[in-house]
Amino acid sequence: MSVTIPEKLKDLLSWEKKAFAQIALVKKDGTPHVTPIWFDWDGTHLIFNTSRGRVKDKIMRRRARVAVSISDPADPYRHLELGGVIVEETEEGARQMIDKLSQKYRGKDYDWYKGETRVTYKVLPDHVTQK
Repeated sequence: MSVTIPEKLKDLLSWEKKAFAQIALVKKDGTPHVTPIWFDWDGTHLIFNTSRGRVKDKIMRRRARVAVSISDPADPYRHLELGGVIVEETEEGARQMIDKLSQKYRGKDYDWYKGETRVTYKVLPDHVTQK
């Protein structure tokens, strides 16, 4: 089941907005882990990418629930909160995805992945909170 994004906040998910998301996860010991991520939105899923072995990768492979907050770069008090479940995890095409995201946020291909194995995650939001 997918959620409806409020019309007044859809721009936060757009390619042009370049808003960062903060992803919140729960570590094995129960403590929170929050980190900024680049993301894409396909109209149904929040899509992001990381490197195998990073803290968020380890947590998400163990627990598929995530929470994400996306703030408007021009007005951080205007934000969207999404909660959902990871529905896909793949290394296939992940190098291309990080290049695509880097183009969005930096205007050039990703140049830090020497020796990294990239992985793309898709999250299906199941609830939304608007601010």
